[in-house]
Formats: sequence, C-alpha cells, structure tokens
Amino acid sequence: KKISRFIPKSADKILDAPQIVDDYYLNLLDWSPTNVLAVALNQSVFLWNASTGAAHKLMQTDGRGDIITSLSWGSGNTLAVGTHSAEIQLWDVSTSSLVRTLRGHEQRVSSLTWSTGSSLSSGSRDCQIIHHDTRANNHKIASLHGHRHEVCGLKWSPQANQLASGGNDNVLFIWEARNNRPRLCIERHRAAVKALAWCPFQHNTLASGGGTADRKICLWNTSNGTCFNEVDTKSQVCAIEWSIHDKEFVSSHGFTHNQLILWRHFGSGRLQKVTELTGHQARVLHMAKSPDGTTVVSAAADETIRFWRIFGAGRNSASKLKD
Repeated sequence: KKISRFIPKSADKILDAPQIVDDYYLNLLDWSPTNVLAVALNQSVFLWNASTGAAHKLMQTDGRGDIITSLSWGSGNTLAVGTHSAEIQLWDVSTSSLVRTLRGHEQRVSSLTWSTGSSLSSGSRDCQIIHHDTRANNHKIASLHGHRHEVCGLKWSPQANQLASGGNDNVLFIWEARNNRPRLCIERHRAAVKALAWCPFQHNTLASGGGTADRKICLWNTSNGTCFNEVDTKSQVCAIEWSIHDKEFVSSHGFTHNQLILWRHFGSGRLQKVTELTGHQARVLHMAKSPDGTTVVSAAADETIRFWRIFGAGRNSASKLKD
C-alpha cells in the first residue's frame, strides 16, 4: 500500500545553527505550543517565532564552558533550560526573565520532560532522575535511582501516568507516577537509549531507539513489557517523533547515513518504511514537532536546522490509503 499524499523529499526551510554542540546525549531543541522554536547553541538559547520569522537570543550562561545541555517547553511561556553546571533555569519567555533556578543534580542536566503544569522531571549524568514541583519552595519531590550511566532520554506519557527513561547504560526504564521504583527494566538495546516517543493514539505504546552499536527501533507495550516489533535502521537512532494526524512516526539518524525515515505503523505493531529524507551532512541529533502537527524540525551536527512538512492533516491524511 502507498501513502496517498505527496511527501516532500527536501526541506521546506533551512536555518543556520552555528556552534550547536555535537553531543549525542544532549537534548537541544523544542517547539512550543505557541509556535516558538527554542534551540541551544553552545552557551546560548535562541528563540525563533515560526509565525513571524522573528528570532532573538533569550539567555546566555555565565561560566566558561557552561554549555546548555537540555531544553523543554512547559505550559504557557515557560522554558526549562538544563546546563552543564547541573542547574535547571526556568525562563518566562514573554518577559525574557529568569523565574527561578532549580538545583539538586551533581552533574550536567541532559534531559527534561514536563508531566503537568508545574511538574518537571530531569535526568542527569549523575544517573539520577529528579521530580520537581516548580511552584514549591522545596521543589524536589523525589529522586529516582536505577540508571548506572547518564540519563539521556526522558519522556512522560500523554496521560502523565508513566515515565520512560533511557540511559547510556543501554537500559530503558518505565516508571509509574508517584512510585520511586521502576515498574519495568528493559535491556534489549545494545547502545545508549536516547530516542523515546509515546504513541499519541494507542495507550501504553512507546517507541525507543538505540545508538550506534544497536541501530534498532523497538515498539513496546509498557503495560507488560512486550516488544511489539523491532527494526534495524542501519544507523544510530537519535530521535523519534509521532504524527498526531496519522499512524506514522519519523526517526532521525546519525552514523552512517544521517537521514530521517518516515514509518507507517500498523495495529499489530508492524512497521513499513515510507521514505527516507536526506540533506543533512552530519548526524541528525534532535527533532521537534510543530503545534499543528504537520511539520518536523531537525537539528544536526552540520550546524543546520531543517523543516520538513511530512506529516498529513485533515483531508491529506495518510490514514486514507490506496493500493
């Protein structure tokens, strides 16, 4: 079966991203519900308004070598920024002001994910995951221990009842809300697990991807730990983004092909490769999705950011298949 809509093979727009740090374990790109793209370039965070095309620098760290290591948009105008110096800074982008600084980690904060309006979780090279209540004076709610190396992948489920964490110890953990012990410990991958994405149309379904020594994407039933499917992508898996319109997701890759791959997902867990997207000249480390769900943005070690209008919407939906 073929996808019924036209899928562009080239990027819709390309922006420069000078000095973006080439580090697989960091998370340096996120797109807000208000259509603002945040990208970390070395020690600075820049914002690009996708509606107007306006760009400006939000902030810059002070300490020498204190690079930005993670970004995550919360609700409204709040952006969480993780740093090499083990801090999390909360910024109000409407006023370009620092709201507060959260401390508790001992090493760089390489992953961030929000569960609800004021609840933020962070993963670090110190192997900890910390839950924060960003409105409380004593913000540290809990500290989760399980990983033996850096926590480079961290994603709350859409229902905010499960947290997936991936580490440089090649382990994938599934945690339940309000439980400080992992419910599932999955050791199927053979390299770091950074790429994590919850399926928006099927509860308890998670996609995970492994690094260079693994190259696999796995689909999981997180209610019991069953692997629906496993595919060898032939390249380091850096990021995964699901479509909100169709049963599809896109993966981004590093060594050896530096490509994006669009996948069709079937109810049984079977995957069909729809197309490959090339253009980046180095590994495609980060991805994010536009608020309307039609566009995926990728950031690569070639110091470019590329926008791909590859997800369908409405009448152009890929849910309408033809032989």
